[in-house]
Amino acid sequence: MARENLKKARRDAGMTQQQVAEYLGITEQHYQRIEYGTTIGKITLWDKLEDLFNVHQRKLREIL
Repeated sequence: MARENLKKARRDAGMTQQQVAEYLGITEQHYQRIEYGTTIGKITLWDKLEDLFNVHQRKLREIL
């Protein structure tokens, strides 16, 4: 199980996990855990991801 919508949004933006992590001000490992669905992350991170990818955070948070 993973957050495929988040992964797709990141790839569509042409960004690496490291680049997104730097944008969020977190480690790459923390971002990986968010993308893989093993941790939720703070709401402020989801607000930033929503702005970055222009996709509603509810969609990004889905675990498929």
